[in-house]
Amino acid sequence: MWKNLKTMITYYGKYKAVFWLDLVFAAISASIVLMIPLLVRYVTATLIYETPEVIVAQGKWIAIGLVILIVVDFGCKFYISNIGHVMGTWIEYDMRAEIFNHLQRLSFTFFDNQKVGALMSRITNDLFDITELMHHGPENIILSVIKIAGAIAILISINWKLAIAAIVVLPFMFAFSYILNKKMRGAFRNNRVKIAEINGQIEDNLSGIRVVKSFANEEIENRKFKIGNDGFLSAKKNSYFYMGVFQAGVGTFTTIVQVVVIVSGILLISGGQVTATDLVTFMLYIGVLTEPINTLINFTEQFQNGYTGFERFREIMDTVPDITDKKGAKPMEIKDGEIQFSNVSFRYEDANDAVLSNVNLTVPAGAYYALVGSSGAGKSTLCSLIPRFYDVTEGSITIDGKDVRDVTLHSLRNQIGIVQQDVYLFAGTIYENILYGRPDATREEVIAAAKSANAHDFIMSMPDGYDTDIGQRGVKLSGGQKQRLSIARVFLKNPPILIFDEATSALDNESEKVVQDSLESLAANRTTIVIAHRLSTIRNAQQILVLTEQGIEEQGTHEELMERYGIYRGLYDMQFKN
Repeated sequence: MWKNLKTMITYYGKYKAVFWLDLVFAAISASIVLMIPLLVRYVTATLIYETPEVIVAQGKWIAIGLVILIVVDFGCKFYISNIGHVMGTWIEYDMRAEIFNHLQRLSFTFFDNQKVGALMSRITNDLFDITELMHHGPENIILSVIKIAGAIAILISINWKLAIAAIVVLPFMFAFSYILNKKMRGAFRNNRVKIAEINGQIEDNLSGIRVVKSFANEEIENRKFKIGNDGFLSAKKNSYFYMGVFQAGVGTFTTIVQVVVIVSGILLISGGQVTATDLVTFMLYIGVLTEPINTLINFTEQFQNGYTGFERFREIMDTVPDITDKKGAKPMEIKDGEIQFSNVSFRYEDANDAVLSNVNLTVPAGAYYALVGSSGAGKSTLCSLIPRFYDVTEGSITIDGKDVRDVTLHSLRNQIGIVQQDVYLFAGTIYENILYGRPDATREEVIAAAKSANAHDFIMSMPDGYDTDIGQRGVKLSGGQKQRLSIARVFLKNPPILIFDEATSALDNESEKVVQDSLESLAANRTTIVIAHRLSTIRNAQQILVLTEQGIEEQGTHEELMERYGIYRGLYDMQFKN
């Protein structure tokens, strides 16, 4: 916990001046509150016994002083509420930028085990509560400590016996708070988990809303959501139970302090040890003493929310990317594009069985190779190892003789173009999505890439041409249109190595023909690996590799493999038996 708190404090570094001024103004505001009861005591114990002229003369200066205190207190509170909140917003801005940047560096392995909604919860809800704590926490502590310490000191100076009566209850109050705090911390952390789960469920449902509606499964989704929502409700009830015990308990202790002071004051007045004026002053300071205790009650909830949020924030930030640039890695420029797999084996994290075992393969520069095989044989995994989306468990992969682990990730991935079956287009325009392939490209280059991908004609038929908004994930486009945009994006990138991951398997015959022409145009003079489901699309491949759980079992041209009557011939006959 202390390690996390020390880390949290470092985020104030850029805003030291604002932070310290915030604390100074909090201290001034607390001091002003302490001064008011002393003025009341002076008026009731001393000034009222003076002549009317003296009362009026001194009263005038007291009034002027009070106005000055009010103005100063207003300025302090305004700074705390305005500038202090802006500081909290800047810290939230910095932390959100930091976690977003960190997420960009994490590998596929991390995202394989995460839900998008849960990650969104950490970037939004958790960060808001963290920065609320970081803004209000220090000033609330300063305000409370100064008021409590100042009130106790003043009470002791007025009458130490009555002060002891007021103070004697406080240790029991703080012991009670400490015990309940531990209970509340666990409850609030559980709240965070449940909120993240609900966000993940909502994100999953909304992303797949077309599937939900196509199966008329709205009621099933409602039932699934109810289970998660019930879990969240239960967690909230648990946390509010402990919070209720805490607040009721502290409120009761506050009342006990007041009762003890009143009873003790009556006894001391009867013995002539306390004046009525002092008792009135004591009761005023009891208010000053208990108000910061209420502030600490609110701070406790805020601390639990903020600190558990920070713990979850650090869980992400402390996740070390498992795929990074090796020390001394240098940028790579692919000149030829020869790819070589040497004794490559791979298994996913926490998996017992290897997906690939001792794969040996050389793809010559500029060659057009195809991978076929049953689902689960590791075709996509094999290709994902080339740009280091995952790292090999054993063996090595080289490009132009250089191990891909010895070069920078940016330079490696920047020279590999990938066209996938599941096309992802960003919300925005057609132009923006093609430009994503090379953000510094000109509009003429974007149009040229679209023409090369056989996309220009359909783009120009759209309402706003290249500036047409395509909706979330390109929902306004057909499958073939989305695929051609993804190909145009890679045309613009112009990489020396291409990977086609079943890029036409989800298309109708007409769209497949157009997209296939685009792919073959893109593959010209580049090292290309095609993962194919439709075997008709790879007849022109220079080599076809048949991948099974045992590795590469067959290799050759379409004609050669057909003549062998092996696995490939069986797959082909099954697909074209009619």
